[in-house]
Amino acid sequence: MAALYRRSAIVLLAATGASCSLFTANSSEGRGGPCPSGMAHITTDATPPRSYCIDRWEGSVVELRGKKEVGHAPYEPVTKLKVKAISKPGVVPQGYISKNEAEAACKAAKKRLCTGEEWQFACRGRQPTTFPYGDERKDGYCNDSGRAPLARLNPGMGDAVYASHDAMNDPRINRSENTVARTGAFSKCKNAFGVYDMVGNLHEWTADVNGSRGVFRGGYYQDTRLNGDGCKYKTVAHDVSYHDYSTGFRCCADAR
Repeated sequence: MAALYRRSAIVLLAATGASCSLFTANSSEGRGGPCPSGMAHITTDATPPRSYCIDRWEGSVVELRGKKEVGHAPYEPVTKLKVKAISKPGVVPQGYISKNEAEAACKAAKKRLCTGEEWQFACRGRQPTTFPYGDERKDGYCNDSGRAPLARLNPGMGDAVYASHDAMNDPRINRSENTVARTGAFSKCKNAFGVYDMVGNLHEWTADVNGSRGVFRGGYYQDTRLNGDGCKYKTVAHDVSYHDYSTGFRCCADAR
């Protein structure tokens, strides 16, 4: 992926006042709680206080066919499909998805993409830290040392592979070993809010835009350093319609 980012406009996350904020998590969810099932409730100490919900696990999707919900392979793009976001543990999250498609999937689930501010608040935890688990990087805590087998699957292409839509969206990539992990499989990649995998595994699209470019955060299984460390990882490099094997998402929602 390094070559991909060499040809991309990279914007690093600037420090903001959010680093001083304190947050509380409410475990109440589901019917009668402030958040739908599978979401964490977060309240800021802003005046007036703000609260919102965020998926505990990276998003997967189901296809909507009339009134039926049909499973969708997370290794296949969702182009021209109507899909609904799902958040649950122990499943392979959806890669190969664009910001526009992720936004539509969240909307179908009566949720929305997180703002960049909401995403970073949740990632850094109750006492803001660089990684969900603390300030020092710890090997093996998150899925951040994998390797996409682009060269093996595309012999002879060299760096041209990074400009190839077909090669970058090859379902075989994330079906390979040492790539994307099931949600929650890295049990230590969790913050005090009980939210998993916000660093590594898959990039996560947010609601933020910079012109026609979308913003994704958190890095993925092969890189959580290049565009900022851990929760500070932020890339503004691709059009909102762009997707590849590394692009995923999670949803937020307003608290009830």
